[in-house]
Amino acid sequence: MASVNHTKNGDFILIGLSSDPQIKLVLFVLFCLVYATSVTANVILIVITQLDNDLQTPMYIFICNLSLLDITFTSVTVPKMLIGLLSDHNYISYVGCFVQLYFFHFLGSSECFLLSIMGYDRYVAICHPLCYSQIIDKKACIQMALGCWITGVFYSFVHTILTSTLSFCGSKKINHFFCDMPPLLKLSCTDTRTNGIVILGLGGLAAGASFLLTIISYFYIISTILQIRSTIGRRKAFSTCASHLLIVIIFYGTIIVMYIRPQSSYHMEHDKMLSVFYNVITPMLNPMIYSLRNKEVKRALKKLCMTKRNQLE
Repeated sequence: MASVNHTKNGDFILIGLSSDPQIKLVLFVLFCLVYATSVTANVILIVITQLDNDLQTPMYIFICNLSLLDITFTSVTVPKMLIGLLSDHNYISYVGCFVQLYFFHFLGSSECFLLSIMGYDRYVAICHPLCYSQIIDKKACIQMALGCWITGVFYSFVHTILTSTLSFCGSKKINHFFCDMPPLLKLSCTDTRTNGIVILGLGGLAAGASFLLTIISYFYIISTILQIRSTIGRRKAFSTCASHLLIVIIFYGTIIVMYIRPQSSYHMEHDKMLSVFYNVITPMLNPMIYSLRNKEVKRALKKLCMTKRNQLE
């Protein structure tokens, strides 16, 4: 009992991605650039959508929510990871560990739900364009986006409370670059079978259902695109749809592989690499794929830059 209490009042040590100083330096520079690009691109997108009246549409409200989620989601883990790449021992307190765990799963699950809603939004816009304004108006859009955030709050609460009941009476070294459920279950000295079942069941329900809804939406979208008579129009629409679908598959695919599996198949070295994709890579790619290539966003960005230039002159 004394050992358990000592661990709960002490710090954990995040092992991180590598122990090699040269590799750590390279990773620090690389992830600094990726993180800065991700935050900058998403902030620019949020600013543009808020300042340009033409972008006050349901699609861009969803995209604005996605950008806000991406900024906060990647900021929960990446700054701490960067600190670890510059130090020999990356400590995190017991409370800090579970705060990080909560916000990671809150924001990550909210993004899962939001991506499925965005897929449905595009399905209605492309497959039923005449009914779009009646099905998804601004009020319904805000309610659906808010529902994603609220659902994420409760989803993460269940996992965090259940994981916080574990005891850690041995090593304090977490074989990961942030506090997550699989490495904490590996570290615990108590029975974790219930935790594993909940992760598998609840994670399967949330991520699996969201992914299935998204795939079904894109299936109908692609079927509709293939019926477009214009070759150029079909190619352009398919290119946009394919890039969206690729990001969705990377995000959902890595999450499903990470969490919807038995505890016996956890492999921390592989899991850390998978975590990099949905923690670092997809938050950077989302604004570029979903928005910054759009004509409306390019026009709004150009308009904003010209306004700022005129103000400076």
